[in-house]
Amino acid sequence: MFGKRILLLIPHPDDEVVGCFTAIGHARTLGAKIFGFYLTTGIPSREHLRSWQRKTYGHRQRRRQKEANLVADLLGIEPFHFNDIPSRKLKDFLKPARETLSQAIRRLEIDTLWAPAYEGGHQDHDTANFLANTLTGHALVWEFSEYHYYRGKVKSQDFFSQNGTEQTIVLDRSEQESKRQALSLYPSERGNLRHIDTSQEIFRPLTSYDYTRPPHPGKLFYQRFQWVPGHPRIDYCQPHEVCLAFKDFLETVQY
Repeated sequence: MFGKRILLLIPHPDDEVVGCFTAIGHARTLGAKIFGFYLTTGIPSREHLRSWQRKTYGHRQRRRQKEANLVADLLGIEPFHFNDIPSRKLKDFLKPARETLSQAIRRLEIDTLWAPAYEGGHQDHDTANFLANTLTGHALVWEFSEYHYYRGKVKSQDFFSQNGTEQTIVLDRSEQESKRQALSLYPSERGNLRHIDTSQEIFRPLTSYDYTRPPHPGKLFYQRFQWVPGHPRIDYCQPHEVCLAFKDFLETVQY
């Protein structure tokens, strides 16, 4: 998993810490150069915010990117690109996102991609995994678990289905504390990061998925609170909408 030139697919600024904090340190110790590709702004689109929040939309974007740059300095990764795509909208920009990623792989001479797993934690995480799957001919692809809601239980940093190829990094106390400190550098996301387990990180070569189906039966992580009406922090997207976007891309786009 530790290539020489790694491109990290980051659906939202903070996913690089949640899924890869210690792994990044190990890779750098081995001499790897790591680039961050931020697939969305991490901020929901303006229409998803409360009316009084919309006037601060630009400020929210700038704040999140500033946090990302601080974390990149800490981790020693190079922020290569920030997409101007709102959170929860990546599936609507599959073609341009893939084209930009493909160009980055060639320009940076990338040999390894790291991407979140297809596990239903967030629709943008699943979309990042789908995009990585379309790029397997360009670089080796490794996926990492962030969090999921398999069988109705919140769990992080642990694939809900394993195939024997997993590589687990167990964090010692010092590494766990360092990771918690790195997470604290995203104060704008403090309320969304409380469930993150810092005891381990887990990777494996990208497994085979049927992207026309949700990652697992039952409720996905981002569906847990969809019964609450009209809250800006809740993603009301249904898994079949995400799968349909993947299906349409595969049927209409040649790559």
